[in-house]
Amino acid sequence: MGVYFRGGALTTRINPPGWHLKMPLIDRFENVQTTLQTDKVTNIPCGTSGGVMLRIDAVEVVNRLREDKVYHTIKNYTVNYDKVMIFDKIHHEINQFCSKHTLQEVYIDLFHTVDDMLQAALQQSCDTWAPGIEIIAIRITKPRIPDGILKNYEQMEAEKTKLLVAAQTQKIVEKEAQTEKMKATIEAEKSAAVSKIKMEQSIMEKESQIRIKKLEDDAFLANEKARADAQFYTVVKAAEANKLLHTREYIQLQGMTAVSNNTKIYFGPSVQSMYLDFIDSLMSNKATADKPKSQ
Repeated sequence: MGVYFRGGALTTRINPPGWHLKMPLIDRFENVQTTLQTDKVTNIPCGTSGGVMLRIDAVEVVNRLREDKVYHTIKNYTVNYDKVMIFDKIHHEINQFCSKHTLQEVYIDLFHTVDDMLQAALQQSCDTWAPGIEIIAIRITKPRIPDGILKNYEQMEAEKTKLLVAAQTQKIVEKEAQTEKMKATIEAEKSAAVSKIKMEQSIMEKESQIRIKKLEDDAFLANEKARADAQFYTVVKAAEANKLLHTREYIQLQGMTAVSNNTKIYFGPSVQSMYLDFIDSLMSNKATADKPKSQ
């Protein structure tokens, strides 16, 4: 945007980019940037609460001036408004921050918060005194510290790195030990499960053998009992049959059969007397059979 001065006084005339006319020797104009711009503040001294002097090489501030606030901003802070509201303010805020913190906090612990702190402080100041300025972003470089202290920090970082490496190595060893323990536990559980299965299988086999043996014994006992019963039945039936067979007529028949099996043939003059003896023998046998048995 173009602002015009007449006789050294700022006029209300503000023109956008393009061709415009002004009074020679009377009017003077200045270009005011209303797009995004980056102001770079360099070589900022910074004293910590412990008395150590640091230097920040550069702080870059990305900012923008709103078009509707150009006249009021230029009127109050001139065309070089950023010197008052940004450059000088950066120096002030950096020194305020460093004076309240130790070297360790400024250089290590709280350094990551400095850019956010600066942006908030600048934007609050602009909102109060120059509402047309918008702070977009801030980038800050690492402070430079004395060489002796820097060596100590470098050594400290090296030791910290070693400590981190040792801690990480310890974690790896512990993790490997846990892994080996888990593997051993899994293998032990697997072996125990296999042993249990084998033992149960062996028990089942023994129980099966016992049941088979019992069935074989029961079958053998039943078979022997059936055989004994059959023999007993045979003997009983034979006795009953013999009892039925031993009648008077059966005995006579058996006697005659026995006599006939023992018959002899004689030739000669004594045949008649032998026949008579045979008849007498039969009659004596009959008498014996008819004789009742003694009690």
